[in-house]
Amino acid sequence: MRLRTILLQALTCTLAALTVAAAPAAVAAPAEQGVIRGGDRLFSSGGGRCSVAFNATDGSRFHGVLPGHCAGTRTRWFADPGLTVPVAEAEVSRFPGSDYALVRYTNPDYSYPSEISVGGRPHRIDRAAQPAIGQRVCQSGPTTGHRCGTVQAVNVSVTYPQGVVHGLFRSSLCLEPGDAGASAFDGGTALGIAVAGSGNCGSGGTTYHQPVAPVLAAHGLRVGH
Repeated sequence: MRLRTILLQALTCTLAALTVAAAPAAVAAPAEQGVIRGGDRLFSSGGGRCSVAFNATDGSRFHGVLPGHCAGTRTRWFADPGLTVPVAEAEVSRFPGSDYALVRYTNPDYSYPSEISVGGRPHRIDRAAQPAIGQRVCQSGPTTGHRCGTVQAVNVSVTYPQGVVHGLFRSSLCLEPGDAGASAFDGGTALGIAVAGSGNCGSGGTTYHQPVAPVLAAHGLRVGH
C-alpha cells in the first residue's frame, strides 16, 4: 500500500526517459484568420512556436496559457510564421517549479473565445477543475490530433536539466514532438497543459500535464467567458 501511494501521489521522473513536448522544425500553419483558440500555434522570433492550451480572461483582458518551457523566453508572439501579425506579449513565465506561461493578447482585430480546436472544429470550454485518478481525459494536439485516455497519477514531479517541476498529472495519452501545449480536457472542463511524455503514439506512451486550474486561480483568471 505504501508503494502504491508513492507511485500514484509523488512519482518522480527524469527527463532522460521523457520527450519534452517541443515544437517540430517544420513550419506550421497559422491560426484561423481573426480568431485564436486552444490548440492554435503562436510564433515568435528565433523560430519559437508554441500551442495555446486554453484562453482565459480576468474580466477585462484576454490571456493564453502555454507551457513555460516552450514560451518562457519569448516576449512577442504572432499569429503567423512570417511574424507579420502580432497578437500577444509575454506576461508570466514559471519554469522550473511549475511549467506554464501566460501571454496577454494585444490584437483587437482577433477574438479569443473559451474554445479549443478539436478535429478542426471549435469545442466549448466552460470551466476548469483539478484532475482525479481514473478520470477520463482527452487531448487535442497539433501533431497527434484528438485522443482520449485516463488520468493515471496526480502530484507527479518531473526532473528537467533546468530543475524539477512539481504538481503535474500523468495520463495514458500518447505525445509526439510538436504537441507542446496540447489541451487536456474532459467534456467542457479544462484539466491541463501537455508538457512532456514518454513513448509514442505508435507503441503507446504516457503524457505529463501541468494542471490548469491552479494556474488560473493564482493569476485571477477564468475560462468560460
